[in-house]
Amino acid sequence: MDICDINADGELQRQIEMEVRMQEGASRLLAACSQRDQALEASKSLLTCNARLLALLGQLQRMRESQVLQRIGHRSSDAKDTLPCTGKLAISGLRIPLMWKDSEYFKNKGELHQCAVFCLLQCGKDIRDTNLAVVDRTLTDICFEDTVLFTEVEPGFQLRVELYSSPMADDTSSGARRLSLLGSTLGGQSGRRIRAAFDAATACGSGSGVGGGERAEDQRPALAPPPVTLGPRFHLLGHTTLTMDHVQDSFKTHDLSLTATEDSPFWLPLYGSMCCRLVAQPACMTRPVVMGRLRVKSTADADGWEDIYGVLRGPSLLCYQCEKDMQSDELPLLVIPVNKNTIVSVSEEEVLPAPTLLISTKCHGENIAYTVAPPTPQDTQRWLVLCQQQLHDLNCWQRCCTNLMKIEEPAPQKASATRQGSLYHEMVTPSAGEGHVVQDLSAEITELLVSYYQES
Repeated sequence: MDICDINADGELQRQIEMEVRMQEGASRLLAACSQRDQALEASKSLLTCNARLLALLGQLQRMRESQVLQRIGHRSSDAKDTLPCTGKLAISGLRIPLMWKDSEYFKNKGELHQCAVFCLLQCGKDIRDTNLAVVDRTLTDICFEDTVLFTEVEPGFQLRVELYSSPMADDTSSGARRLSLLGSTLGGQSGRRIRAAFDAATACGSGSGVGGGERAEDQRPALAPPPVTLGPRFHLLGHTTLTMDHVQDSFKTHDLSLTATEDSPFWLPLYGSMCCRLVAQPACMTRPVVMGRLRVKSTADADGWEDIYGVLRGPSLLCYQCEKDMQSDELPLLVIPVNKNTIVSVSEEEVLPAPTLLISTKCHGENIAYTVAPPTPQDTQRWLVLCQQQLHDLNCWQRCCTNLMKIEEPAPQKASATRQGSLYHEMVTPSAGEGHVVQDLSAEITELLVSYYQES
């Protein structure tokens, strides 16, 4: 195992340790809540922690399997393939239309059916959630104004969006449950805590845990019966998976697979669709790939050499008079298209102190070609490699590279209705002033993972 694998393995274990503690803190907070809105926030946090644990476990398992294959001399078939750049992915303006009956919406008859809902979004190992929204028959759409941002996303991403719901009916037995659950969660050895955390996360993923909704991926059998989690429970209402084909710099409607029936207390009358804006920013579109002094001429002009400062960014090689013009956002003197129709190769015709590059492409139906001369042979090789990498990145990200899509930074999180001050943070991140030392769980997690996957 090389140093990169060791660092990645250690970072994953640290993330697992943190989620285990967050899960335990959310469980205790849920047990101590006396108000419904507080309990709903705690239950939402618990479900999110469970989902993150499942995703981290899956990634750790894949990493261990890859390490085993490397030790026995096997390599994946794409081990030598050029990897594309990563990018940012943002989803915003999420709206899910409702379809109330006429007697409920227009005539305002019947019992006021209220549910608390939120969306869980997963892209790879990164899992985010939206704020809670209370929905009843006075609303025609479920609206989440959050902008959810994912970073280091690969072009083959799959963004899974899940809608969860919990009925807003009051529960009169919360006090007795709170005392009972607090008595069962306080204390205990860390090994039992970790195993219980994994079991709860696995149960959540298979539809029998906190969330109560089925997940299509990362299902694993529990090692023991999952601990009973009392208090409000969220259930899966619907889900969809978005890919590169769904990216568009405007709002678009997507199909939503429904998983609940009308006789469920957490049911809401969904149309079976959702609307959102899904945009992506590949790194090849936002950062200069390579820049430096060049000599450029059109192949049609034998004596038309120009000294320029070249910047390869996005689908263009931008040619400025000098570096200062580039830094001051001056318009370039020349823009050479670099797209899926472009071919970059070493020119065999020009005889100069250093090899030259031939950039040929088709633009507006016309074939155009430019000869580019870097200062030294080493610079020529560097420009050739990075230009070919840029072409590979543009081809992998496809429609995301036509124009740079704008991503609005997520707004600061609004204050939660749940007062998570002292109780939550004491249980999840104890202060140093109390003399409480957070125990290192790495060895126990490693040992538990071995038995976990053997039994699975």
